[in-house]
Amino acid sequence: MEKMFCFQCEQTAGCAGCTGAQGVCGKKRDTALLQDELTGALIGLARAAAKKKPGPSADRAMEEGLFTTVTNVNFDSGAVRRRIEAVRAERAKLFPESGPSDEYDMKELWHGDADVRSLKSLILFGLRGMAAYAYHARALGFADGEVDRFFYRGLSAVGGDLGAEALLPLVLETGKVNLKCMELLDRANTGTYGAPAPTAVPLKIGKGPFIVVSGHDLHDLSLLLEQTKGKGIGVYTHGEMLPAHAYPKLKAYPQLKGNFGTAWQNQQNEFAGIPAPVLFTTNCLMPVRDSYRDRVFTTGAVAYPGTAHIGEGKDFTPVIEKALALGGYPEDRAMTGINGGAQVTTGFGHGAVLSAADKVIAAVKSGAVERIFLVGGCDGAKPGRNYYTEFVKKTPKNSIVLTLACGKYRFNDLDLGTVGGLPRLMDMGQCNDAYSAVAVAAALAKAFGCGVNDLPLSIVLSWYEQKAVCVLLSLLSLGIRNIYLGPTLPAFVSPNVLDYLVKNFRISPISTPDEDLKKILKK
Repeated sequence: MEKMFCFQCEQTAGCAGCTGAQGVCGKKRDTALLQDELTGALIGLARAAAKKKPGPSADRAMEEGLFTTVTNVNFDSGAVRRRIEAVRAERAKLFPESGPSDEYDMKELWHGDADVRSLKSLILFGLRGMAAYAYHARALGFADGEVDRFFYRGLSAVGGDLGAEALLPLVLETGKVNLKCMELLDRANTGTYGAPAPTAVPLKIGKGPFIVVSGHDLHDLSLLLEQTKGKGIGVYTHGEMLPAHAYPKLKAYPQLKGNFGTAWQNQQNEFAGIPAPVLFTTNCLMPVRDSYRDRVFTTGAVAYPGTAHIGEGKDFTPVIEKALALGGYPEDRAMTGINGGAQVTTGFGHGAVLSAADKVIAAVKSGAVERIFLVGGCDGAKPGRNYYTEFVKKTPKNSIVLTLACGKYRFNDLDLGTVGGLPRLMDMGQCNDAYSAVAVAAALAKAFGCGVNDLPLSIVLSWYEQKAVCVLLSLLSLGIRNIYLGPTLPAFVSPNVLDYLVKNFRISPISTPDEDLKKILKK
């Protein structure tokens, strides 16, 4: 029996790779092997694109295929098989003479030279994360030719015979193109729903029927909000959907009430017996338990065996009917964040922060703010992630903490107070809103007449899946140094590649909050 091999996420078995009957994420061996087959088919499509320019349908198949292979997106072998056939159909349109031999066997990568495997994995996993961002932008009518073309070029390199020296520049180019993709998604989101503004979001769940919406897809949320108008159903965000509350055109819907629960890895407990449906628009979906299986719905690239899937027509009637049938809680239910807070605040995107740029600059120049920390990234279930909670709690009172992505749930319900007339804790949004952090850093560097690395800015990242990989590559492509990364280093980074990253970018693994703060504040 052919073994699976997967080491693309932070929780991979033994910090080496999942090779058994299923991965730590719950993905079965057969599904993992099909995802490898899908990746090989996508490389075949990339090779066919060298023969004939691909069109929009091929670009979409490329994005959807890559997105399907992101951790905690798709557990359904049947759905993955359909993706494979769609990709092969697109390849045949471009190059009818092509066949199975034009695809790539992923075993060649997994069992190849350690450094080449490491660099190709950085490219591949970066492409998977970037594809998710491109997918969301395309859903709103935004696309970029350079981004689209790079998927083909990057995958051709993964399936090619380039050596480490030639692959290294392509790793950094992946980050550069992803920055462009994140900027594209920022334009798509703000152009469609307005610029985010700081917004307090309650964690209380009101009585009566409700729907929980998880994931990143603002377009899916907007369609659901439109379809639930006047039906007496509350809509609550979950996980990375929290920042939706800050967009003016989304918060204008009165049924968008608040946020349900805490971080994604707690969903199996928090959804147990929930009297409402849960709609997953993207990752992170965990293996579904029987206590709520009948009320889980997926859409887009997400799929799980035995749960209902909403197709491309985006008719959410089954979700709405389930909400009405279940009825919700009979009375208001108080819920809290991980640290006991009753509300969280989001919406500090680059527009909001830079509108107060004069205040930020004055606070730094006066010494009222001595350091800015960016503490963000993906959360996860593995022990050791309470580091980020303790780190934020221990940051000096004359500092500001910027955060983004789901890692913020470790501390986003804390009240850190204010400094220099500014809130000390500012949630910039989803993982793709790393673009906002880059835009703010660039603006501050310009105002102070220095480079980003010379700012009183320290970056402490948590990673879990492939979107965090592409964000990290974007930061490296900008030459940003002294990043602290945890809770463990990626299994797919070989010792030689890690040595290069440490020497050239001074990446450091996290240690303890006290030790790391001591090192940071000495600088």
